[in-house]
Order: sequence, then C-alpha cells, then structure tokens
Amino acid sequence: MSRPGRTTRLPLLAAMLMSAVACTSEGSDDGGGEQAASCAYRVLYQDRTYRDVADVRFTAGEELGPATLPPCDDTGGRDDAGRAGETTTAYTVDGVPPEVAVAVGNSPDDATFVAAHSGGELPPEVRKLIDGS
Repeated sequence: MSRPGRTTRLPLLAAMLMSAVACTSEGSDDGGGEQAASCAYRVLYQDRTYRDVADVRFTAGEELGPATLPPCDDTGGRDDAGRAGETTTAYTVDGVPPEVAVAVGNSPDDATFVAAHSGGELPPEVRKLIDGS
C-alpha cells in the first residue's frame, strides 16, 4: 500500500472513532430525539424520601397533604441551581403506615405507590402487598 493511502485513512478512522464515543457518552435516546432521564422516581414527604415500587397492588385512601417530586440531578448540580421540585399530593395506602409507604398523584385513582426503604430491602408491609398476602 502506498503511503498517501495510509495518511488519508487515519483521519477518517479517528473521526469515526470520536463520533462513536460521542454518541455513547450522551446517554440513551427514547426514540423521540430527546435523551432519556437517568434519575430514579423519588418523592419527599415529611422529611422522608420515598421511591417507586413496581407491581404493588394497593388502595390509596385519605389525603395526607403535599409531597414534592425533587428535580432530577443528572447533571451533578451544574444546571439545577434554583430549580424547585414539583408539588403533588400524598395519600395513605390501606394497611400500611405513612412512615413506610404512601401513594402520590393528582387523585387517589391515578396515584403511584412509593415506599421509604433503604438499601435493597423492602419493608415487610410492602412485601405483603407485592405478594398479595
């Protein structure tokens, strides 16, 4: 192979490699052209942080008061200065104390179940709802 052919391919190869790295470092795309959020669903209610739990059969009950959905901090705080969280309403969950879990949303019918738990362990009251016992 002649020397001019090698020097032409190196810049092209470098440009392709840089574009591949740039695409993968931006995050995943949800198909709509926008980046997918990388934050977990969290709720702040009475000085406790709750996270959503999937596959829970629950009944939302009485209104407890306001809860906050904090802003997503997926930028390391660079762009989050002064951003307030979104306010929603917390509701009781039948059979579970509010210190363990609440439901949040605009109404009990469209509420999302969230639980206060640390580490990988769910409280027994939440496990019971998931297991249907």
